[in-house]
Amino acid sequence: MGDKKIVITGFGGSLRRESLNKTLLHDAVNYMPEGSRLDIVDISGVPLYNQDLEDTENENVTRIREAIRNSHGFLVVTPEYNFSIPGYLKNVIDVVSRPSQLNPFVGKAGAIMSASTGLLGGSRAQYHLRQVFTGLNSRIINKPEVFVSFAQTKFDQEGHLSDESTVKFVRELLKNLVDEARK
Repeated sequence: MGDKKIVITGFGGSLRRESLNKTLLHDAVNYMPEGSRLDIVDISGVPLYNQDLEDTENENVTRIREAIRNSHGFLVVTPEYNFSIPGYLKNVIDVVSRPSQLNPFVGKAGAIMSASTGLLGGSRAQYHLRQVFTGLNSRIINKPEVFVSFAQTKFDQEGHLSDESTVKFVRELLKNLVDEARK
């Protein structure tokens, strides 16, 4: 892909307006490597997955699918619900990736980050998402793992990361994602 600008599509796993994961996603724009950009796509409005409706057009599904397809890679920033992936996020991935010939995740470089008010920072959701994206034939970046634990203490009043060690990991993950997306 040479010297052209690398575009990463980012989306959050929470529908909550004041989500710490949305805050992290929006702040990630500031840590993208030179020669790249992060375009954030809203995942709301996706219907529940129903295989009987796979051939039915939905403008939200098409918008998300095309954003991912037209980018070089993707970034998911998600909370952890009940030790796993938020149900709505899993549903979005299922709907957008079906039928399989329309799956925009195939061959795409992808990365995952999570934020939580607890100690583990959403790690279990990330582990499950890695399995899902591996099954969808994505090229998931595994290192560094970005788990923002006690996230309520890691952002300033403007919604920017204030913890330098977290910023370092976010920058490194995004650099690795962009490097993989260039391949």
